[in-house]
Amino acid sequence: MTTVALMGNPNTGKTTLFNQLTDSYAYVGNWTGVTVEKKMGSIKHTEIVVVDLPGIYSLNPITKDESVAINYLLQNDADVILNVTNANQLKRNLLLSIELLEFGKPVILALNMIDDLKRSGIYYDIKTLADKLGCVVKTTNARNHDGIEQLREEIKNVPVENLPHTNLDLNYPSEIKAEINKATKSLVDNYQISEHFASWLTIQFMNKNKVVRQYALKNDFKPLLDKADMFDKNEFEEKIFQTRLSFIEETLNEARENISSTSNVEITSKIDKVVTNPILGLPIFIAIFYLMFKLSFDWIGTPLSDQLNAFLSGPISHYSDIFLKNIGALPFLRSLIVDGIIAGVGGVLTFIPQIMVLFACISILEDSGYMARAALVTDRVMQAIGLNGKAFIPLIIGFGCNVTGIMAARTIEQPKERLITTLISPFMSCSARLPIYSLFVAAFFPKNQALIVLSIYFLGIIVALAMAKFYQLIFHVKENTVFIVELPQYHLPRFDIIWRGTWDKSKGFVRKAGTIIFAGTVLIWLLSNFGPSGFVTNIDKSFSAILGQFLLPLFVPIGITSWEAISALFTGILAKEVISSSMMVLFHTTSQTTLIATFGQLFTPISAYALLVFILLYVPCFATIGTIKSETGSTKWAVYSVFSSILIAYALSFIIFQVGSLFL
Repeated sequence: MTTVALMGNPNTGKTTLFNQLTDSYAYVGNWTGVTVEKKMGSIKHTEIVVVDLPGIYSLNPITKDESVAINYLLQNDADVILNVTNANQLKRNLLLSIELLEFGKPVILALNMIDDLKRSGIYYDIKTLADKLGCVVKTTNARNHDGIEQLREEIKNVPVENLPHTNLDLNYPSEIKAEINKATKSLVDNYQISEHFASWLTIQFMNKNKVVRQYALKNDFKPLLDKADMFDKNEFEEKIFQTRLSFIEETLNEARENISSTSNVEITSKIDKVVTNPILGLPIFIAIFYLMFKLSFDWIGTPLSDQLNAFLSGPISHYSDIFLKNIGALPFLRSLIVDGIIAGVGGVLTFIPQIMVLFACISILEDSGYMARAALVTDRVMQAIGLNGKAFIPLIIGFGCNVTGIMAARTIEQPKERLITTLISPFMSCSARLPIYSLFVAAFFPKNQALIVLSIYFLGIIVALAMAKFYQLIFHVKENTVFIVELPQYHLPRFDIIWRGTWDKSKGFVRKAGTIIFAGTVLIWLLSNFGPSGFVTNIDKSFSAILGQFLLPLFVPIGITSWEAISALFTGILAKEVISSSMMVLFHTTSQTTLIATFGQLFTPISAYALLVFILLYVPCFATIGTIKSETGSTKWAVYSVFSSILIAYALSFIIFQVGSLFL
């Protein structure tokens, strides 16, 4: 089996290339931090495995996700390294390429986004680059599938043993060269490692690579450890960097070819002057999100959801009940299937059109290149609370799922900033909450659905930022990391990329409908049909009613006077999607329209809004709690997140309901 390690800078189209090569789909975001752990896929009809590693700027890791890449090289035996570069940013990208070429394994250099390079009026002679770098060089444009087949054939048809091992030997200063030769020989003679690996280890050690220095300490590589102080005192790190930079500039100057340019770069620059403007940037960001919610809740999503709801609660529910009667199903089983499973799971599935429209909008923003600008625009806000735009990226990802948002916090360098981002991520309104939002805004705010949902989303952001400022003061975070983000050129979104992105984000919701939501629906049906005395026909004597009525006095101050709503909130800890399905079961209806009418008798607009705020902020789902524990390495922070979120949710809902009741 041949293993290909896919490595490159962030935002070079690496994951898109991975998808094209392996005919699979991994999340593509067109911004830093999308890949935070390795992904694996295989090239069809071969035994070639491709490993997609997180984007890195160098092999010297700063963040947790970057350490994944260097540790992979140290601990795994990749046969080939496929180094993906942004052809339009080669000067910076080749700094990593040199480190990979010095590693000694066969390297294939992919100049991706070659179309952007041509639009800039520049091209590079491929043969010259290949000769100077000593490796195979291919040009690709992964977005348009250009060059992908040729690259795949290069990997498939050329046996690994026939690929030349790279032998890049830079002209480092004589004192560095002498020390490299001396340490390499000693490592080969005394520690039985290959000459290429020994040379690479030595250069990385001189370059103050923290992971390599820990590796040398662990293996007691005395030829390196004994010289560490001398390497640092003589500033070998800076001299190595300058040598590499000079080599890159010389190589690119020799290979450069000028061609006629287009106005694409100028168009990108003109758009950026508006959307990243210090004054206009934030209002534009808000307006874009408002448009997203209008499309999802007013113009497209809701009409489609209404049609799907009419189908599921009408013909599907009716004919299922008739079928079960005809085959002689017990009333107990009939109730479970019709009033439980179809009502609960079907009630959640009706919101798929709204969710898919929202995800399609997000995919368009990602593929066009706007999301990187959004991080830049919000950087000014994040700086005010002690974080930066890099922390906003996990928060935006959290709009899809808090779990992936928390995992994306690995890209943040400082441990305290990373912890703060992890703790505030659950306040982002994930897609799982959309079904319950949709029910209540349709019931109480039919003419302003998008505006109400937008206010909930931005309230989550405001709470997250306020808590971040609080944590900054508590944790005494004084030094902020510098936020650097590459702004890709704007692209017209491609339909296939938008569709795959939308489906990939939405299929998790559908999958949950068949697993967690199904289990939660059955659980709430059982709890609402059984009590201390066994099976009950009066739901007021069920376990659900007992639990809800016991806690009712606590929830009355925030406007919740229905025990059914309280019981449904508890199932939301399993997964937030289950809240709406639980309400379908507890209120004994398969129709979204009937449920909305029922809400009108139990809530007022202000109590409904207070409930939505509580749902936004209260206990994260089990998956999110587990991720907080794994990412922080501490049960303490997971438990803290549970109790602090309940307190914040209750306090804010209480204020909204009590103050709002004075005026409405």
